[in-house]
Amino acid sequence: MTQPDVTVVIAVYNTMPDLTTCLESLVNQTIGHDRLEIVAVDDGSTDGSGAELDRFAAAHPDVIKVRHQDNSGGPAAPSNRALELATGRYVFFIGADDHLGPEALERMVAAADRWGSDVVLGRMVGVNKRYVHQEIFERTRSDVDLFTSALPFALSNTKLFRRELVERHNLRFPEDMAVGSDQPFTLEACFRAGRISVLADYDYYYAVKRLNAGNITYRSDHLARLDCAERVVRFVAGLIEPGERRDAVLRRHFAWELTKLFRSDYLELEPDAQEQIRGRVGKLVREHLTDRIRDGLEIAARVRLGTAAYGRRADLLAIIGQDPKDGLPPTVVKDQHWYAAYPGFGDPESGVADEWFELDTSATRWLARLDAVSVRWVTGADGDRGIQVFARSPRSDLAELVGGDLSVFVGDVEAAVRPLPPDPMGTTVDATFRVQDLVAALGPAGGTRAVRARVAGGPGTPLRGPRPATVQRVLHRDGGQFHLVTVTNNHRGQLAFTVSPVTLRRVVARLRRRLPLGGK
Repeated sequence: MTQPDVTVVIAVYNTMPDLTTCLESLVNQTIGHDRLEIVAVDDGSTDGSGAELDRFAAAHPDVIKVRHQDNSGGPAAPSNRALELATGRYVFFIGADDHLGPEALERMVAAADRWGSDVVLGRMVGVNKRYVHQEIFERTRSDVDLFTSALPFALSNTKLFRRELVERHNLRFPEDMAVGSDQPFTLEACFRAGRISVLADYDYYYAVKRLNAGNITYRSDHLARLDCAERVVRFVAGLIEPGERRDAVLRRHFAWELTKLFRSDYLELEPDAQEQIRGRVGKLVREHLTDRIRDGLEIAARVRLGTAAYGRRADLLAIIGQDPKDGLPPTVVKDQHWYAAYPGFGDPESGVADEWFELDTSATRWLARLDAVSVRWVTGADGDRGIQVFARSPRSDLAELVGGDLSVFVGDVEAAVRPLPPDPMGTTVDATFRVQDLVAALGPAGGTRAVRARVAGGPGTPLRGPRPATVQRVLHRDGGQFHLVTVTNNHRGQLAFTVSPVTLRRVVARLRRRLPLGGK
């Protein structure tokens, strides 16, 4: 028997009926059964998942191997057992409640062979409103780096790995981690890999949020998630030497897992649990959060972590309750530095240095946060068409703080910006673009760009699109050239403009799609 190109590993525990969809997506892969091996380990399921695995194995005996075992409490042990049975050149891990696009494995194996990749990420999309961090999938790249890309924010094991790499370094999942056991595995695989590639040209992986929230990740409590975060932070510290590379990876864990422990549900915990979390997170901050990591964190995360490590319990509780209760705190300018005046700021007895409250120099992300509330087409006094965006800032003191330094732009095109008189709930900004400028800037081929706001020349913060999203289109003529200009929300919910050239070929193609066969 020839060696399969890829072994798909499935750790299964009570995932019916999603398991059926998962298995169907695997046996119908275009890579073909002669190049495919599926190894599924049933971890003591009680909902019929084990019987469903056996049914598929009986129908596809040359492709599917099934093993049954007593429940181990997490996906690590069944994943490790499946790895021992795998024979493919590559191994791919899939959640038993998720599924693949039909061409996923064929495309990923081809890319790995073409580029000599040790790890390949195929674009993941969420189902049932499951959140999937998308930055790493912005475009296809043959070679990405763990330390200079968004890869640390995509550490699930749902990737294609060269099995020789896995076995050479004896990579396995820690079986004493009930939650997050895939992160140490994925981190070390990416750290050891000679090449990591990203494919963004196809929907490879559909990550499903189960409607009954039965997945162990959804059910885990604060302390279980803290256990995971502690293990991963210390694993990274032992794997990577101190410096920029370690900080680039650890920033994800402080910005994401550890900061999430201090969301509003923290206030609902018993005081003893609150103190245990605060103490353990504070220890991680003091031991591993460098100034470089701190300065790269969003202000809300930085203030929470700094107060957990160095501040008072009462201030931490007040900070967590600040945003939903009272909105954004005031901004304080002191010695030409910008600070968010959360509880504890400026109090020498709080124990937290001002640096934890400091905004970036231009206060871009803080002050340039705008939500588009309405968009309309307008015609100027000179007859030029325009797109007028009304956006809201939660700052009633916006004009006072930024003066004329606020700009709203798309690519290289800036809008005419006019802050309206403030009200107690914030400030409305009128930003109007000339359509002819947008068409000229996006070039003959057109394109799509998100609308962004910035303060004092900063990098810009995307405007969240209106809710509910609407689609508006207008045909723009410039001499003998026509362009369709569309205003809508992009896949991230951000306000975006699309410019598309209108050509005779496109018009004919659209008419053909609309007409019945034979043109009747």
